[in-house]
Order: sequence, then C-alpha cells, then structure tokens
Amino acid sequence: QVQLVESGGGLVQAGGSLRLSCAASGIIFSINAMGWYRQAPGKQRELVAVLSSIGSTNYADSVKGRFTISRDNAKNTVYLQMNSLKPEDTAVYYCNIDGYNNNPRRSAWGQGTQVTVSS
Repeated sequence: QVQLVESGGGLVQAGGSLRLSCAASGIIFSINAMGWYRQAPGKQRELVAVLSSIGSTNYADSVKGRFTISRDNAKNTVYLQMNSLKPEDTAVYYCNIDGYNNNPRRSAWGQGTQVTVSS
C-alpha cells in the first residue's frame, strides 16, 4: 500500500512564501511523475506543477515564475516552493504520484494540505 503524506501548508500573507513537502511511503521502486494539484472552494481540481522522472516540468500559467517543483528520488519526496503568494493561490493542495513501480496506470494521492493566503 502506497501512502502520500503532505506537510507545509498554512496561513501566510500575500507576498509571502511556503514550502510544501510530500513523502511517499510503501513498496516503491520507481515513480514516473510527481506533482501538485490544488482545489479551491467551488472549483475543480487543477494542475499546479508536475515533474517527470527525466526532469521535465509543467507549470500552470498562473504560477509560472513564482512556484518551483523539485523532487528527491532517494527519499520519494516532492517539494513545491511557493513564492510571491497571492490570495487566489488559496486552496487545498494535493500531492500526486503517477506511473509508479513501472505501471503507467498506477496513481496515488495525498490527503491534501490547506494553503491560505490573506490579503
């Protein structure tokens, strides 16, 4: 059983920074993509950033230049450094791993961590 545990969310003022972490545990010997999604109240879950095993990244236009995704493969951990936060970044942030253990159909989600940005 694979589990993802997120940490690092909280309340911050606009212009501030937060760093989210997500550690995957269980029997994991490979992970294709690791990423972050978010869901604001009344809105659909959306991609924030994703990082593949070969280092390619994809960011939502709304966070480009402000957020940076990184991963530590030895620790099966993915990070999201969020700078210059805006009130519209307020959401529950979810960690995702995709295509783990050489199976492209395997995917797992974390429980979510709340990020609130005050104006």
